[in-house]
Amino acid sequence: MKDRLLIYNARLVDRDRDIKRGAILIEGKKIAGFPTKDAVKKMLDDPKVSKFDARGNTVLPSFVDMHVHMRDPGQTQKEDLRSGCMAAAAGGYGTVVLMPNTNPVISSQDMAVFNDNKGNDLGFCRVIQSVSITKDFDGKTISHLDKLNSKIVPLITEDGHEVASSAVMLNAMKTAKEKKIIVSCHCEDPDLAVEARELRKKALALLNKRKASKEDKSKAEKLLRQAHQILAVAEDTATFRNIRLAQEAGVHIHLCHVSTEQCLDAIRQAKENGQNVTCEVTPHHLGLNCQKNKFQIVNPPLRPENDRLAVVKALLDGTADVIATDHAPHTQDDKASGSPGFSGLETAFATSYTVLCLENGMSLKKLSEKMSARPAEILGLKDCGLLEEGMNADITIVDTDKIWTVHGEEFASKGKYTPLEGKKLTGEIVATFYNGKLVFQA
Repeated sequence: MKDRLLIYNARLVDRDRDIKRGAILIEGKKIAGFPTKDAVKKMLDDPKVSKFDARGNTVLPSFVDMHVHMRDPGQTQKEDLRSGCMAAAAGGYGTVVLMPNTNPVISSQDMAVFNDNKGNDLGFCRVIQSVSITKDFDGKTISHLDKLNSKIVPLITEDGHEVASSAVMLNAMKTAKEKKIIVSCHCEDPDLAVEARELRKKALALLNKRKASKEDKSKAEKLLRQAHQILAVAEDTATFRNIRLAQEAGVHIHLCHVSTEQCLDAIRQAKENGQNVTCEVTPHHLGLNCQKNKFQIVNPPLRPENDRLAVVKALLDGTADVIATDHAPHTQDDKASGSPGFSGLETAFATSYTVLCLENGMSLKKLSEKMSARPAEILGLKDCGLLEEGMNADITIVDTDKIWTVHGEEFASKGKYTPLEGKKLTGEIVATFYNGKLVFQA
């Protein structure tokens, strides 16, 4: 007989259900069903059944993250697959899609399969490695796309970059259309991004002075504000372009880390027009603005409050399909020198739950859809994202009442930097099961 595990004394929530008190039975790696009270009583007395008391906490399908950086190979001082997958488990994630901006760049199916196997062998979560749109991010070579199989590589992306040539991007999209592969777009005009980076460097030079004066900080703030304005234009123009190119190619595009009101309006309109476009927003763009976090460096940058509110609205009205972390771990030295990005896997649920459910009235069912069911659906994963019989036993238990304080040093990730340092959030990951096995417990 397969290993049997009973998780009981639980609230069961996914996109389609919210059962206040119930139990879930796991056999081997799969969800076997939802036993009745009488069946639960019998199994509690059965020594052949393992038991896990949820203590009244909430069982959710583990989260699916469409956008994670693990820095492996090439930058494992920032993160490697083991530390990254452990961070995913600690954050309640059962599946993560890895970006290809490693060293070397992941530009072939063989390289992707190698990382998939290396990550999956660790047993903390499922790893899906994406492949670059252009070979080695050279901006022009797309012949490697001809060799991809969508069942192995469901998504291509130039994340961290943008394909500058519209002709190259259109041809890549046409190939992806033929192969039924999603094109995930990092929408940022590269020439405008260069200009913004120079302003950032000047700002950081002022801030990093041994004795930065009040005037220095004021100048740095002004420079960063100018950079952010340029990067808003960079995101908007690249988004408009990519939507139009995708319409021409007839391909499914997925827009990464959308952060401006204009981009969300354009996506909303494209969807109304029947175009196959999906998008993600990040927990940090959901919960933070640039007014209160002036010197936090990330791409795209934190936006003004009107843009943050537009991100919240887009999740509530369905324009934004999923929440993705854009987990981007860095060493403390890298962050001090201006490397953009934050570690986000271990704070994503609490940030999203606090902002969306507690502050804006979203149901936990809807949040589960955004973090589990919908990303699984977009990726074509039919074995996860819901609490249903026959699904993979990827299960996360959360305490929706627990208030905790963020301390980056406690992260499983090597990347300890977080803009949420010292902030109180509600919603703690109590335990994570992957393929029916306990891989994290608080």
